[in-house]
Amino acid sequence: MSEEDIEEIEEAEEAEEIEELEDVESESQVFIGEDILKRESIKIWRKSYENSPSPSILINDQLQIVWLNRAFSELFGDSKHLIGKAFINYYSAFADRNTLTDIARKLYSKNAGYSWYGRIESKNKNSISVITKLLIVPLFDSVEHEKPIAYGGVYNDISSEYKELLKNTFQSLLEAARLKDNDTGNHIERVNRYSKRLAEALVPLSKYPQVDNEFIENIGYLAAMHDVGKIGTPDDILNKQGPLEDWEWEIMKEHTINGAYILSTYPNPMAREIALRHHEWWNGAGYPHGLSGDLIPLSARIVTIADVYDALRMERSYKKAFSHEKAKSIISEEKGSHFDPNLIDIFEKIEGDFREIYEELND
Repeated sequence: MSEEDIEEIEEAEEAEEIEELEDVESESQVFIGEDILKRESIKIWRKSYENSPSPSILINDQLQIVWLNRAFSELFGDSKHLIGKAFINYYSAFADRNTLTDIARKLYSKNAGYSWYGRIESKNKNSISVITKLLIVPLFDSVEHEKPIAYGGVYNDISSEYKELLKNTFQSLLEAARLKDNDTGNHIERVNRYSKRLAEALVPLSKYPQVDNEFIENIGYLAAMHDVGKIGTPDDILNKQGPLEDWEWEIMKEHTINGAYILSTYPNPMAREIALRHHEWWNGAGYPHGLSGDLIPLSARIVTIADVYDALRMERSYKKAFSHEKAKSIISEEKGSHFDPNLIDIFEKIEGDFREIYEELND
C-alpha cells in the first residue's frame, strides 16, 4: 500500500471520527442504559467504584452517561440529571472543541487503546471550577469482543494544587515588581479586596452574567497583577520624585503592554487583560489603545476604580493623602468619562466598604 493510500485512509477515518463527535453531541439518540448495566463487566466496575472516594463515571458505546458514583456527585454537585446525556455535551460549555474531539476520537480508536487521559475543567455559575485529571478506559463484554461495550472514567481532583501553583507563581511576580516600585504590600492587598467587593455587588444584576463565583475568586487575587509590567520600567522613571516629563510618561505607560507580555502565557486570561487594560478610560481617552465603553474588559473596569481609589487615599511624592470623602467625590465626578457609569452607581452604594478596607489595611 502506497503512502498516498495510507493518507487517504487516515483522512477518511478522521472525517468519520469528527462525524461521530457530532453524533454524540446530539441528544436525539436513543438512550441505552439499563441493558448495559446488567453486563457482567459493568457490574464489576460499579461494585469496585460505587463507594470509592474517587469520582467515577460509566458511559456507553454511544458516549452517553449511564452511571455515576456518589463521589462524582459530591465533587460536581447534583448529577442525576446527567444520566442519558451525551458525555461530550456535559463539557461542551467550558471545554474547547479540540479536547472534545480528541476524547471522541481516542475512545473510538483501537490504536489509542479506546482510552483517553488528560486534564479537563468543569464549572457552573454557582461554583468554582473543578480541575481534574480524567482517565477513561474501555470495558469489554468478553475477550472475543474487539470493541468496548462501555467506558469507565475515574477523576482525580487537582483543583487546589493547580490553583495554589498559579497563585504562588503570581505572588513571585508580584514580589519581583515590588522590588522596583514604592507601592506597599498593603496597597496590593487593598486593590484585591476593593475589586472583589465590587465584583460581589454585581452578582444579583442580570447585566453581568459573567460574574460568578469563579470571576470573584479570580479578581480577588489577580487585581494585584495590574502593575506587574513595571518590572520593565527604568528605576529613575518609576521612582522619580515629582512629575514626569512627556517622554518619561510615554515610557511609564508602556508598563501596561509589558505586563500583558509577561502574563501572555499564563492560563488565566483575566491577569493579562487587567494588566493591559486597567488604564483605559470609559470615554476612550486612556491608554495603551484608547478603548472605550464595553470594549474594555469588565475585570479591568473594576480594577481601574479600585486602583484609582487607593491611589487617591495614599500619600505620594506629588500629593498628600485624600480623605475617603474627597476620593469618593473625585471618582463620582469622573463617572462616564474615566469610569464605567454603571460601576460607579454600584461603587456609590458600597463606598463604605471601600473605606473600611482602607482603614483595616492602612500602612
